[in-house]
Amino acid sequence: MSDAIDDVIRRMYEAPPDGFVAARTAAVAEAREAGDKDAVKRLGALRKPTVAAWVVNLLALRRPELIDELVELATALRSAQRGLKGGELRELTAQRRKIVTALVNAAGKLAVEEDPQMSGAKLPLSEVEATLTAALAEPEIAEQVRTGRLIRAATYAGFGEVPRPRLRLITADDDDADTSPAPATKDRASDERRSRERAERRRELQRELSAAQAAETKAETDLERAEAAERDAGTLVEELDAELAEVERRRAEAVADVSRQKLARRTAERDVATARRRVGDVQAALEDLAGDDAD
Repeated sequence: MSDAIDDVIRRMYEAPPDGFVAARTAAVAEAREAGDKDAVKRLGALRKPTVAAWVVNLLALRRPELIDELVELATALRSAQRGLKGGELRELTAQRRKIVTALVNAAGKLAVEEDPQMSGAKLPLSEVEATLTAALAEPEIAEQVRTGRLIRAATYAGFGEVPRPRLRLITADDDDADTSPAPATKDRASDERRSRERAERRRELQRELSAAQAAETKAETDLERAEAAERDAGTLVEELDAELAEVERRRAEAVADVSRQKLARRTAERDVATARRRVGDVQAALEDLAGDDAD
């Protein structure tokens, strides 16, 4: 049964999101009718994906090998960053751009094939690209993408190359470096001034970074609250939709019952009228017979 439910869930996340709620309602009703409480719980907990998340899900479910390539590249990029391998990092970064572009194009093509109306401005390819780029930077996001069950696009603002150390070429002339004359006092003062300016600039940037990180934390908290409120509101709407559907079903049954009772009443009225006519006929016959006897 678990495999069957997994297949149902896969089809729901492959299909365009416009029909997600209806498909989930039908699947929950079928599981409830079958008495599968676990399936009812699993299916009822599923959330409708955004269009961008659906496009990424479609790519992960239909072309998983492309997501595997993305994950392999992400591993290589992190290794190059940790090792400060400048040349390798530049090559992998260029490869990253090509792969992300290719994946975005493939995802867009799959989306249009699945829903021909989903083209042009209707396809949020920038959000798809942001999600795939985030998957390159964060292993957790990559794993979420692999499941094919994203409910919204992901972003990652901190992705980038590790700064390369400043290097210089050592030559034979450097052997005499220790015997070279000391720099002039003016040059030393200039170097010290530049050093102080860099230190001040570094402190300013650290303050800006702290403020930006605090703002980011607050924004993320606000986003989580807004998303939770949106999910709660969506759940309430879905529950009300389900209740409304049940009320509509009961109303339809009641209307049908009224029609049946109305037909039964009309039949009874005809039977009463027939019986009354029969009574009148019999009474008239009795009266005629009584008159004959009197004569």
